[in-house]
Amino acid sequence: MTIPVKRILRHFILFMLAALGPAAGAVTSLNLPDIGDSTGTIMSPEYERRLGQAFLNQIRHQADIINDPEVETYIRSIGYRLVSNSDNNTQLFTFFVINDPQINAFAAPGGIVGINSGTIINSATESELAGVMAHEISHVTQKHMARSAEMSQKMSIPLMAAMLGAILVASQNPEAGKAALMAVQGGMAQAQINFTRENEEEADRVGMQLLARSDFNPEGMPDFFQKLQQNSRYTAQAPEFLRTHPLTTNRIADSRARAESYPISKHYEESRMYGLIRAKLIARSYKNPNEAVAYFRDEVAKKEYTDDIREARYGYAIALMRAAQYSKAREQLDALLATDNENTTYLLARANLEVQEGNFGNALQIYAHMNKLYPDYRPLVLAYTETLLSAKRPKEARDLLKRYGKYNDTDIVYYNYLARAEAEAGNPVESSIANAEYYYLTGETRVAIEQLKYVLRQPTPRPDYYQSERIQSRLAFYEQELEIEKDLKLVR
Repeated sequence: MTIPVKRILRHFILFMLAALGPAAGAVTSLNLPDIGDSTGTIMSPEYERRLGQAFLNQIRHQADIINDPEVETYIRSIGYRLVSNSDNNTQLFTFFVINDPQINAFAAPGGIVGINSGTIINSATESELAGVMAHEISHVTQKHMARSAEMSQKMSIPLMAAMLGAILVASQNPEAGKAALMAVQGGMAQAQINFTRENEEEADRVGMQLLARSDFNPEGMPDFFQKLQQNSRYTAQAPEFLRTHPLTTNRIADSRARAESYPISKHYEESRMYGLIRAKLIARSYKNPNEAVAYFRDEVAKKEYTDDIREARYGYAIALMRAAQYSKAREQLDALLATDNENTTYLLARANLEVQEGNFGNALQIYAHMNKLYPDYRPLVLAYTETLLSAKRPKEARDLLKRYGKYNDTDIVYYNYLARAEAEAGNPVESSIANAEYYYLTGETRVAIEQLKYVLRQPTPRPDYYQSERIQSRLAFYEQELEIEKDLKLVR
């Protein structure tokens, strides 16, 4: 059998470009390596942050990200709680949930951590969920992505020599050359496997520390791993999490041993929000709402005299609302509010029920009451804003958002609502400014620039002096950001 040398060279070049591409692209004039940390020369913090932003932008276009503010706020609270107890708590993180029943989680450059809804649904405790998140956070804080790029770069020279040697052998003895080439590729694959195993073990160890420091039960991590391994024995295909995070008996045993080294007498509190969020995701996981209704009806009957009745009743109410059985949903929510009339989750669901029935006035009364109790609660502000817009009260929606934005972090959802509120309130210039901010935050810096340039050159309405100054300031910032993105080879 003859091995075409040109074909081997072509595959070799493609292979080397793939191996060196990320590392080469990261080395720019903006590299600011940490002293004593060689990974900073491979992937600078600025490059990593922007690479993560570009990755997240792709995820938004391709994956079904759950935009429920309550789910977002909850998963962020778990993530930030863990990060605050990390040795590297200066790293910025973005946490989100993907609407996918498969058990999986992943970390990407720039502190991007995604969790499938199936992971939350299939967890039994909040500590199990936190264990998965702590593991992914540790991949970021331990710079495993940058270290992988560094390893590829270090291996490139000896690998090149070995590959060239195999090519020369192939030109004289095709069979021997083929064997040599396979040996080189096998050695590379094994090195990657060994490196991945080391990263996974380190993420387990550091993640366990995060769990303990954050007052979660360290047993949550080995409990979830063991559950995954046992469940995979009875299915034809292992969960995606196991395929991307391979588990071994030794690894689970090591994780269990580390967990048992922490005090066993400590009592760990599970937040009530965990059960409610899990119930909401279960209710929404059914394609047929009536099947969800049947499931939670049985759950309510089974848990009537237990503490879990609240989660079951809440899930039942969500399922009934999805099935348009509003009167029955109201009964369940009123029963919950009778036990806790200031619970944000119950009140938001009750207001949402009024919205679905078209009773905007009743919904707005509930939101106004909540706004006095929890004025800066993000899920409330966004739900309140959306209802005000639906009720044709855009100026109130704008004012609500402006007050919130003065004292809280803003994001793409905030600017999306603000752009709409300003437009419907008759302020097209302000709407365009908010729109530009939205585009910038979604990674579309060039579109943000064009948006602001259009506002400046349009004949009417013309921005006033103060608006022009704000626009010029943001335009200069966006243009500087675009140049950085070009330098980092993230855009052309």
